[in-house]
Amino acid sequence: MINRLTSGNNFDGCNDIFFRSYFFSFERVGVAIGRTQATRIPPLRKLSPLSAAVAASSPPHLLLHSLQAMASTVSFSPANVQMLQGRSCHGHAAFGGCSAVPRTGPRMRSVAVRVSSEQEAAPAVRAPSGRTIEECEADAVAGRFPAPPPLVRPKAPEGTPQIRPLDLTKRPRRNRRSPALRAAFQETTISPANLVLPLFIHEGEDDAPIGAMPGCYRLGWRHGLLDEVYKSRDVGVNSFVLFPKVPDALKSQSGDEAYNDNGLVPRTIRLLKDKFPDIVVYTDVALDPYSSDGHDGIVREDGVIMNDETVYQLCKQAVSQARAGADVVSPSDMMDGRVGAIRAALDAEGFHDVSIMSYTAKYASSFYGPFREALDSNPRFGDKKTYQMNPANYREALLETAADEAEGADILLVKPGLPYLDVIRLLRDNSALPIAAYQVSGEYSMIKAGGALNMIDEEKVMMESLMCLRRAGADIILTYFARQAANVLCGMRSN
Repeated sequence: MINRLTSGNNFDGCNDIFFRSYFFSFERVGVAIGRTQATRIPPLRKLSPLSAAVAASSPPHLLLHSLQAMASTVSFSPANVQMLQGRSCHGHAAFGGCSAVPRTGPRMRSVAVRVSSEQEAAPAVRAPSGRTIEECEADAVAGRFPAPPPLVRPKAPEGTPQIRPLDLTKRPRRNRRSPALRAAFQETTISPANLVLPLFIHEGEDDAPIGAMPGCYRLGWRHGLLDEVYKSRDVGVNSFVLFPKVPDALKSQSGDEAYNDNGLVPRTIRLLKDKFPDIVVYTDVALDPYSSDGHDGIVREDGVIMNDETVYQLCKQAVSQARAGADVVSPSDMMDGRVGAIRAALDAEGFHDVSIMSYTAKYASSFYGPFREALDSNPRFGDKKTYQMNPANYREALLETAADEAEGADILLVKPGLPYLDVIRLLRDNSALPIAAYQVSGEYSMIKAGGALNMIDEEKVMMESLMCLRRAGADIILTYFARQAANVLCGMRSN
């Protein structure tokens, strides 16, 4: 074996071989063998007179070829190569690519390489008892096995009846008997990527708490909003939907503020996309935040919500949001034909890549109360039952699904979420499009209230409710719990 390589500065004698050799690099174990110049190898064995004569008369480059052939028969591995790194004539590590060293050049520092045998590098592995693997294998061949730990069956409590086991071929509990098995066979999973966080924004600088929604705020669009998005992205939530609290002075019966390019929502979209260009921004397309009547459409003097005229306004609103940089526009108004009209308007303006998430099955629910307080958007009169769906209807959701798919919707949404799991499953079974579910403000506030009163475990109920929405078929979930749930999924405290 090669025990040492030392550098020299002249060619003197057939037993001192000078050559330029290429070494190997073991980066993963911190061992690097590079190039070295004019390295002298002591003879591995005494040369015969003929070999000495050939070596003395051969030019260095021919000796290099011979030595490379010899080196190819030596097996190098991180386990049996050790190195002391020197410096080259230029002050760099001795494994750099220096040019040929002249006979009168400066001496190089020594570079030591030790190649050991595999037997020396890998001592015999012994069992905890001190015996070698070979000894243990010999015992196994001879039938001398170590005694296993005793099998102890847990005892049943006193009074348990002695019965003959049931003759069952299938026992589903077998796959539920340990945490590892339950995790292995879990059918539904949830991650922060499945969550969309609704954000309430307003013109003010400060964040204003929402009394009916503990933990939620109307966020100042310049500061509080950015802070909330930053914290959410830290735990993997990258999708957000915006809901504006519009000043009363900007509201009108026709809701013209909805398509003001310098309005609150377009300004917020531009700010978010400037600060966080990789997030997904959803917007709400409806007139109720901008209507002095508090309805999703234009109200005629007899109280009728005008459909086609409202759709015209919604198209301008969607285009304005797309122009500001929205990724997904979400018509929540429930007007007939609005998805097709919005798709045509977006395409006409060149926004072919902007998606539409349609509120396909939005029910006239009583679970929306806290939300309307947050936006101060309660209807001034009447209710929304002439355009939102009847909570008693199931098959009607199929009509809305077929219409939205035909008109070009990219995502279908069900609202509310948990009370309408059957509708989520209905859409999942009848459409290949992604399905969204909105866990609305009333669902959120009930869980929060129950947790505050110690009637339920808030964190566990929160996670169970979200898992149920996923199990029913929702691909994404709009939820005010998004950041709190993501904290749990990341192994952090939920609050």
